[in-house]
Amino acid sequence: MPRRELLLLGEMIDAAEQAHNLVSDRGVDEIESDRQVRDALLWNFTVLGEAASQLPDEFKKAHPGVNWTRPSQLRNRIVHGYWSIDLDILHATATNDLPGFIIQLQAVSAGIES
Repeated sequence: MPRRELLLLGEMIDAAEQAHNLVSDRGVDEIESDRQVRDALLWNFTVLGEAASQLPDEFKKAHPGVNWTRPSQLRNRIVHGYWSIDLDILHATATNDLPGFIIQLQAVSAGIES
């Protein structure tokens, strides 16, 4: 497997872990009132989505159990509608969805490296 796909997966895993860590032990109000944390959360979701969008279609088709589209859609929403982002949704996504997504990405990465 090309090195580029491994690098993109690594970026996705790192960004997803960072986003998850940013919301751990923080409520939506705290994130909203802390510009640095809010910006970091938005940045990590943006990186996650951009890396997902850069993966080749054939690579994504080879791993159909992973929802490759959702991170890209969220990235586009952040980048093109940043003034009206619902932090409740980002918080819920980071809290509830990212842990499982990270595990899926790690499994794909481990399968490539072995």
